[in-house]
Amino acid sequence: MTGINKFSERKIISIITELLESESKKGSICRLVVGPGNDDCAVIDMGVSGLLVATTDMLHRKADFPSGMTPYQMGWMSIAVNLSDIAAMGARPVGIMTALGLPLDMEVDFVKELVSGMSACARRYGTKIIGGDVDRHDELTIVGSALGVVDAGQLITRKGAKPGDLVCVTGETGTAGAALEALQEGRYVGPEVLEKFYMPVPRIAEGMALAGSLCLTSMMDISDGLALSLHDLAAASGVGFHIRASDIPVHRSVRDMAPVRDKGIEDNVVEDKIFGWSLYTGGDFELLFTLNTECLEKAGKVAQFTVIGEVTTRGITIEHDGHIEDVEPRGFQQFGDKV
Repeated sequence: MTGINKFSERKIISIITELLESESKKGSICRLVVGPGNDDCAVIDMGVSGLLVATTDMLHRKADFPSGMTPYQMGWMSIAVNLSDIAAMGARPVGIMTALGLPLDMEVDFVKELVSGMSACARRYGTKIIGGDVDRHDELTIVGSALGVVDAGQLITRKGAKPGDLVCVTGETGTAGAALEALQEGRYVGPEVLEKFYMPVPRIAEGMALAGSLCLTSMMDISDGLALSLHDLAAASGVGFHIRASDIPVHRSVRDMAPVRDKGIEDNVVEDKIFGWSLYTGGDFELLFTLNTECLEKAGKVAQFTVIGEVTTRGITIEHDGHIEDVEPRGFQQFGDKV
């Protein structure tokens, strides 16, 4: 018998997906457009009502909520992770189901604040919590499931990028990685970076607007890190990418959190640290997408984003510090970096 500790998160997902796909060939009453393990959300054809998108995520206090987070922020994040998947499909959220596993010694005030954060995040992005379940558990565990709707003609998946397309991201990358490292090392983290880390912004408005522009060829969120997401998007579309490190957007406060130059640390060490945060750390709930070059101006009128590279025929490379190197498939994985 082989333990799951021998495999990466994505390998475990592929094992489950292959089993489910073989079972689905036996017949189904569900008109499945996108199946399990193939995208940020599953997609079901609802006929005249358009497409229903659905996603689910599980968060544990020890593994997913960094020290210092308030119950309100934990609740907010538990909803944001689901809404980020909905955004990646270009969909509008219509409801969230959540199941809470609560330790018996948890204070009632903690639960109230937790749920307040969940409800606030849902309301902020135009939806609400419509039901769920409560049970006891050894540690705080939150399972959220979000539903969204999108017109068939505006659905964006990971599959569709073509050589020559532009590679783009919303917002900035590396914020969560820089904040987590600083907190773990007991260093100061500014309030702006801390808020972005503890209360991530799911890009619902941007996802819907970009999908509505009909300019995108593929999209996904980068909660597991930019590098890992590039590999996922490349595999789904059967393409490669060339990225320019100098074009990857990084928050100004994150640059200030790198090792201090006046303490004798070389500039290249500082830049390598920023490079690592922006490319190889997860926790940034931004959107990575590919765009038809002729649509750049049109897409730019509906959402703010940064062009960071181009789609190629194969390979994933990045131009960094005057050199071109391969982008490694590294990022956040629940089961480590095993094959």
